Amino acid sequence: MTEYAFPPHDPASLPIIGSDARFPVRRIYCVGRNYAAHVKEMGGDPNRSEPVIFTKAAESLVETGSEIQYPPNTTDMHYEIELVAAIGPDGVFGYGVGIDLTRRDLQSVAKSKGAPWSRAKDFAASAPCSDITPVDQVSLDKAHIVLRKNGEIVQHAKLSDMIWSVDEIIRQIGSDMDLGPGDLIYTGTPEGVGPCVAGDELEGGIEGLAPIRVRMI
Repeated sequence: MTEYAFPPHDPASLPIIGSDARFPVRRIYCVGRNYAAHVKEMGGDPNRSEPVIFTKAAESLVETGSEIQYPPNTTDMHYEIELVAAIGPDGVFGYGVGIDLTRRDLQSVAKSKGAPWSRAKDFAASAPCSDITPVDQVSLDKAHIVLRKNGEIVQHAKLSDMIWSVDEIIRQIGSDMDLGPGDLIYTGTPEGVGPCVAGDELEGGIEGLAPIRVRMI
């Protein structure tokens, strides 16, 4: 039995629809600039180019129904609704609905200096995600993605609007990064990102998948 200097953290995991087992989360990859309209609203060039990839710690994951403490060192935290692909031993295990919470003011400073986005993206409770729906239980061919803030739709798009498909993203990440079973891929957000504050409730959905709902406190 391995002895540790202090008790290790419990491993991150998510519930699986229709199963008593849980999906063990190893790491989180995120894709930036994957919807042309969102690229434009952020002042970027929507022409297809190599996708932007960044990561979050598995410990930043929170389940649906959670209350999330507004993070420190920001006055401009934004929501970004996303399709999440959960990777298993044989490819895509299933899908979920995630929210990439972003400290936009810190990201803007980092961009202006050509610096990494880590402080803007990877912080406590910055990766809410729904339960995982196994891949054989859903078809996403004609699905839409939507986010409501306090009941009002603020983001809405077809998944087919993604610049890079899930398969293309998997090939890109797997070509030179350690993509493996237990990894989650947040596949990018459509236009309509905006701020949220304490007291706001965020609820996102994709047809056929379990929804994500969190409240800021």
